[in-house]
Amino acid sequence: MKALSSPKALRAVLILDAVASAVTTLLLIEGAGLLAVPFGLPEPFLRAAGLVLIPFVLFVGWAATREAPPVPVVWAIISANALWVVASAIFLLGPWVQPTALGTGFVIAQAIAVGLFAELQLIALWRRRAGVFSEA
Repeated sequence: MKALSSPKALRAVLILDAVASAVTTLLLIEGAGLLAVPFGLPEPFLRAAGLVLIPFVLFVGWAATREAPPVPVVWAIISANALWVVASAIFLLGPWVQPTALGTGFVIAQAIAVGLFAELQLIALWRRRAGVFSEA
């Protein structure tokens, strides 16, 4: 966690989140037709999930360009990430679709990644607010 002790750590985690979310957005929008059958998920659902991410990507990207991302903005991003994780779990547990093992694995993997971003953002935010930075 030493890397999260840098004053620039929060911006770095936000940049990584924005980039990963942008890649996922493109994958879901442009690849929905190719992913639907192997994932066992409806093509319109995959495309809609990607479209929903566009404002998030723009918002996180904007926050990452701030010298010191505003605390309420970072909390909003952390909250949105946490909600995405919860929604992913509800989606998998609900009766709406029966994804294949590959589709289930994809939903779980992206939920873990999103949860990790939320955790890293939270740690970096706490350290920034507490002024806990190493001298390295």
